[in-house]
Amino acid sequence: MSDVQQRITDLVKSNDVLLFMKGTAAFPQCGFSGRAIQVLKACGLETKNITTVNVLEDEAIRQGIKEFSNWPTVPQLYVKGEFIGGSDIMMEMYESGELQAALKPV
Repeated sequence: MSDVQQRITDLVKSNDVLLFMKGTAAFPQCGFSGRAIQVLKACGLETKNITTVNVLEDEAIRQGIKEFSNWPTVPQLYVKGEFIGGSDIMMEMYESGELQAALKPV
């Protein structure tokens, strides 16, 4: 396993709610990342309880996360070590109530 893949594995395992995104929770730098943060807030999470990784600050992570999840785009949400998906999947799961259930009790 490469160093980048090990770093990603460690992040995923050590954070209950982890969002790989462009920008930060306070300052998302793309619409999809912004929507992902808004969906998590709508589920009742405070930004202090969401660990984010700004992929714009680390090109190795930006590429590595796509290989790690076999998912081509960012943002990517992990809850309790499980890959959930990107902002579209998050929105669908939020609308059906599945995301709120996956986030309890975080």
